[in-house]
Amino acid sequence: MDKYRFQWNDRLGIPLPVLEFDWDAYSEDEQARIVEQWETIRGAIPDRIIALEKRIHIEQARLYEEDDFDTSCEINYEIAELASRINDLHIWYRINQEIEPRRHS
Repeated sequence: MDKYRFQWNDRLGIPLPVLEFDWDAYSEDEQARIVEQWETIRGAIPDRIIALEKRIHIEQARLYEEDDFDTSCEINYEIAELASRINDLHIWYRINQEIEPRRHS
């Protein structure tokens, strides 16, 4: 069994770290490898957010033109889900800021 892995998350469109132990239980070399892999993934998050924002703009345009209430509700739900994904991506993007100081202490 691996001590850690990066597992694809369909909802966010990026692989996420799956750590089997608390961060401090990893050796400095393991922590460095994890951070290095995460940095590569993390670098793609802004592009992912931009893509989701474009989808929100498309859905907002659809909503503006929609006259059917039920369809409008569905579009609003889709916009809310996309916004939730963006929020989650922002949280994951900040994860490195929490790991780096611990790694250097």
